[in-house]
Amino acid sequence: MISVPVNSCRQDAGFTLLEVMIAVAVLAIALTSLLGSQSASVGLATETRFHIQAPLLARKQLAELVVRKELFASEGEIGEEFPGFHWELQAEETFFGEESEILQDLEATLWHLTMIIRWGDNPLFTYQLDTYRQQDEQ
Repeated sequence: MISVPVNSCRQDAGFTLLEVMIAVAVLAIALTSLLGSQSASVGLATETRFHIQAPLLARKQLAELVVRKELFASEGEIGEEFPGFHWELQAEETFFGEESEILQDLEATLWHLTMIIRWGDNPLFTYQLDTYRQQDEQ
C-alpha cells in the first residue's frame, strides 16, 4: 500500500495572505475609479439640468412680468415646482442719443431688461437673459 503524506495535499488548497491582499488592493482601486466617475456623472447631470431649465424659467418669468406690466427692478422665488430657484429682474432705460435715427423716432421708452435666474448660492448655477422692451410708462 502507498501512503500519501497528509501535509502534501493541503499546500495547494487555498490562497496565501499575499494573494488576498493583492486582490483586495486591485478591487479597491477599481471601486475608487468607478465611484469617482459616478460622482462626476451626477455632477454633470445636475449642471445640465440647470442649463436646460434656467433659460425656460427666465423666459417664463419675464413673460409673466410683461403681461402684468411689472417691468421694474424686482425679485422673487420661482415657485414650489422649482425649489431653490430665484429670479431677479434688472431694468434700465436705454438712451441712444444721436447714434440711431430709427430709435430716436420711438415714442415710447426703450428699456434694457436683464432677467437673472439663480439656483442656490453657487455662481456656477446662474443664468442671465438680456432683452429690450418698448414701454410707454414704467
